[in-house]
Amino acid sequence: MIQDISPKIFHNEFHDEQPNTVPHAEERVLVYDGSLTLVRYDGDGHLTYPTVADFRDADIGYTYLFSIDDKAYFLGEVRDGFIPEGFSFQPMKIFRTAEPMVRSFAGVTGHSLYEWYGAHVYCGRCGGKMEKDHKERMVRCPKCGLTVYPRISPGVIVGVINNGRILMSKYAGGSYRRYALIAGFTEIGESVEETVHREVMEEVGIRVKNLRFYKSQPWPFSNSLLMGFFCDLDGDSRLTLQEDELSEAGWFGPEDVPDDIEHIALTSEMMTVFKNGTYPR
Repeated sequence: MIQDISPKIFHNEFHDEQPNTVPHAEERVLVYDGSLTLVRYDGDGHLTYPTVADFRDADIGYTYLFSIDDKAYFLGEVRDGFIPEGFSFQPMKIFRTAEPMVRSFAGVTGHSLYEWYGAHVYCGRCGGKMEKDHKERMVRCPKCGLTVYPRISPGVIVGVINNGRILMSKYAGGSYRRYALIAGFTEIGESVEETVHREVMEEVGIRVKNLRFYKSQPWPFSNSLLMGFFCDLDGDSRLTLQEDELSEAGWFGPEDVPDDIEHIALTSEMMTVFKNGTYPR
């Protein structure tokens, strides 16, 4: 999956910014423009990001994000529109297939923090200008005292098993057209186990039992933490689709499960372990 970057280690411990301090020249800079990311491909076709040295003549502000091994990544706020030679803005979808995966992980994770900082420039309670904290990753309103931390939406991926077959579906909207598993976000006041039961009933109209937790995954494409469960059909196998969510759904044997060509998503990994017969029984 996209976060599986071992033997490299992701360090998201907070580091305070010193005002007017410029990072070291070789450290990487993540620059975003909405859903676009500033990148370049090297001679081997590998994804690369600009470094601080590439912006030595630009008007730019830096915010420390995280490190992977000893390589630091900073969010770059380019104030004069400068773009280093050879770099261009590319859509987020490149991170689903770009190599090496560790840089795709860095790019999409950095984008989550970019969106969070951008959404909290002003206080949502009184409208005051938010200030960055110097002890932890948090912003605070100096007028009313509101504090805001990065927030992650919990969600579930559900592999429903019925007599050696798995329930696969396709989404009704969006650009993703491959088969996937039932999925949905946890609502306020609801456990993740309750989410499994509710989402399956809402999307395909069936009941499930014998929930087995499989694995979790941070999924920065939607700022969420996904929890994968396998479970068994409980009763009638007839499906009633929630048509605004799904375009199709059905029961499929291992031979019908498509190969995982991206190796980044929990839903695809769960389909693969079913296909190989290694899913939790």
